[in-house]
Amino acid sequence: MKGGFLPISKQDMEDQGIEQLDFVYVIGDAYVDHPSFGHAIISRILQANGYTVGIISQPDWKDERSIRALGRPRLGFLVTGGNMDSMVNHYFVSKKRRPADSYTPGGSMGKRPDYASIVYANLIRRSYKDCPVILGGIEASLRRMAHYDYWSDRLKRSILLDSGADLISYGMGERSIVEIADALNSGIHVRDITFVDGTVYKTKELNPGYDALILPSYEEMKADRRLYAESFYEQYKNTDPFTGRVLVEPYPDSVFLVQNRPSKPLSTPEMDRVYSLPYMRMPHPSYDKLGGVPAIKEIKFSLISNRGCFGGCNFCALTFHQGRIVQTRSHESLVHEAEQFQYDPEFKGYIHDVGGPTANFRAPSCQKQLTEGVCKNRQCLFPKPCPNLNAGHSDYVKLLRKLREVPKVKKVFIRSGIRFDYLLADSDETFFKELVRYHISGQLKVAPEHVSDKVLARMGKPENRVYRNFCEKYRKLNEQAGMKQYLVPYLMSSHPGSTMKEAVELAEYLRDLGYMPEQVQDFYPTPSTLSTVMYYTGIDPRDGSAVYTPKSPHEKAMQRALIQYRNPKNYELAAEALRIAGREDLIGYDKKCLLRPKARFSEKYQAGNHGKGSTDNAGKKARLKKKKTIRNIHKKKTV
Repeated sequence: MKGGFLPISKQDMEDQGIEQLDFVYVIGDAYVDHPSFGHAIISRILQANGYTVGIISQPDWKDERSIRALGRPRLGFLVTGGNMDSMVNHYFVSKKRRPADSYTPGGSMGKRPDYASIVYANLIRRSYKDCPVILGGIEASLRRMAHYDYWSDRLKRSILLDSGADLISYGMGERSIVEIADALNSGIHVRDITFVDGTVYKTKELNPGYDALILPSYEEMKADRRLYAESFYEQYKNTDPFTGRVLVEPYPDSVFLVQNRPSKPLSTPEMDRVYSLPYMRMPHPSYDKLGGVPAIKEIKFSLISNRGCFGGCNFCALTFHQGRIVQTRSHESLVHEAEQFQYDPEFKGYIHDVGGPTANFRAPSCQKQLTEGVCKNRQCLFPKPCPNLNAGHSDYVKLLRKLREVPKVKKVFIRSGIRFDYLLADSDETFFKELVRYHISGQLKVAPEHVSDKVLARMGKPENRVYRNFCEKYRKLNEQAGMKQYLVPYLMSSHPGSTMKEAVELAEYLRDLGYMPEQVQDFYPTPSTLSTVMYYTGIDPRDGSAVYTPKSPHEKAMQRALIQYRNPKNYELAAEALRIAGREDLIGYDKKCLLRPKARFSEKYQAGNHGKGSTDNAGKKARLKKKKTIRNIHKKKTV
């Protein structure tokens, strides 16, 4: 298998002896040949199966020539918006533009368009009208069906229709992309590739042989938000490769969008193969003069040990993208990768992370999932751990011990999420003890998200008492180890279900804890999560119940201010929130109060009629001098 970077120019193609590429991969990120980047995995998988792939990174979408840089591919174009949805990449939840893009050379913002997958695909269509275009990556995966788009505040069609592409490879595409490539290579027209798991296609003729579930039409969902909530929940229940059904979403003009069943999960040997491919494990050297790619810093010396998540948080899209079945790499594969770190001159002996979506998930939640799939109407951990849950950390403990013994490794950190309710469900405390002793750098970040059980139920998170039990256990284990390490809780404001009452409840918890977080995450309605559907429809798709949702920027600012009520800048917002909640008892001098009464000075100052000169600089200085004098007098009286 050939090493080195994939071609990014005609000169590279010539140097590698390639006259025409099989696939041209158009990506919204910088070209980073590292398995933490989806484009690297997909391109290397294709290369391992005998196909040539070239990369066009962040093309100028205003210039059609940029898409023709590598010529017409023999089999088709692959398109991804990047490792993040382009709109999440570009905008804060406030819809203000982010100042930097860590997936772009030098961190520059503005190198990719909004809705990048749609723009790139349409750009290709203008130059190559009949060339197959296959969308992939997180943006296409989460927008594969009709979806609520927070930034335009409307229900949008499937990205397949707006982009003009032929197929979507959704989820983790290692299986589907090879099947698509083989089908195209055998001469099958792209419109006839309707049989690949993990894909979405459009058609005017439904195959009667499919056991398809017909969802409400796009027009019906636009007219009735309840129908959209019901449709999304059906999609959510059919994200399993063993039990999922083919889904059909009708559109005007007799167009049907068909989602095939998800791809089967990868076995451990298959996962090992994916991560053993000849990645360069660094950004393309052409970016060096631009300052490199910031995103590589945190992941360069991290190990991806698993994928998939059975945590079931409603605000997370992992269920929709990677699925609930956990897939893992072998110890041998991970140790081998860690051993290679010592040859990198930048390696200082610290492995930054060993994990995935949830670090301490190293096996499916129960054995039946690998043959029968996950339960459609039951979660593994919510509202309580399932009786069939295999809550064990012995494999993870063995892995971490091996990694600690790798030459030149000084410390192995765990920085991806620890699911604390799963940790407590394990009767063996070995992992918890070793986590405290060996794998934390002074503080452990965890995600209780909230303290109100009412809000936690909407989030799909465990009751607050579970987090309190975890905190107490963490404290005791630190004492036993003779260590002083802290917990840093991630908290979320304005999630559906959070009224001002629940926001005050969270503020009181932080008061009792003596902690004010430096950062607070407002709920961000990203595509294809249950919480986003609640935000848009006001309905919990799981049971059809009504959900209160904070939507106005001012109300969201008040809820956020309550979490950071000690910050003087938040005083007015926090005080207003307490008044709205009927909790003015929390404004006062009692130790239980959140805010002190704010001194208000009324200067009954009569400046008189100064005529036109009253607004000049001299007049302003005189008034400021008088105000300062009054303040000084008041201070002396107070003393």
